[in-house]
Amino acid sequence: MAVVTGVSRRVGIGFAVAHRLLSEGAAVALHSWSPHDAEQPWGADAAGVESLVEELRSCGGPIGHVEADFADPAAPELVMASTESQLGHVDILVCNHARSSHLSLEELTATELDLTFQVNTRATLLLIKELARRHDGRSGGRVLMMTSGQHLSAMPEELPYVASKGAIHQLTASLAAHLAPRGITVNSINPGATDTGYADENLRQKVLALEPQGRWGMPEDAARLIAWLCSDDARWITGQVINSTGGGP
Repeated sequence: MAVVTGVSRRVGIGFAVAHRLLSEGAAVALHSWSPHDAEQPWGADAAGVESLVEELRSCGGPIGHVEADFADPAAPELVMASTESQLGHVDILVCNHARSSHLSLEELTATELDLTFQVNTRATLLLIKELARRHDGRSGGRVLMMTSGQHLSAMPEELPYVASKGAIHQLTASLAAHLAPRGITVNSINPGATDTGYADENLRQKVLALEPQGRWGMPEDAARLIAWLCSDDARWITGQVINSTGGGP
């Protein structure tokens, strides 16, 4: 069974990952926090999260759902306990959730820095802690984290996001080493510039000018890689930060 966090919009990576895992026969528990999307310029999914859940049910696999705010330190345990009670033992954890805010150095606030770390870094670590605590040692344990391109090119307008994702990047090898004796692999994905509806036309064109394949990444690009890393074929791969960017920055 897989837990996929941050599934609240059809155009998002989380939805694509959940769809892919369900289509390959996994049971999937979805985490969402739609108030975050409602605060963003693109808005929440017009049909609501429950419609996403119903659409994914049509893929055929067992599915669960829980809403939780990862700014709450108790939320990671709540999510893992709820999904375990709904669908059973958790084998796969895909930490896809993220808080992003556009703040340069002059605009930084302690409040936004703390909130971004709480959601992006602290919640991810506590989710992994819960997976490890509940895991019974069977083969196939997988953790997938999402980093960004902060190590490849400058992102000076997104400093809270960059700091939190940089922490995820640096945690990957240490978490992998700790969990390897238990047969749980840990890898991180940098999916590159992915078309999830957030970019205005100016940004869209700037990114296209840097993309050697002439297109933005799509959520399905990340989903294919994540699903493969969850498979038995990828059991020898751990501790890696993989840049799945189509050759772009």
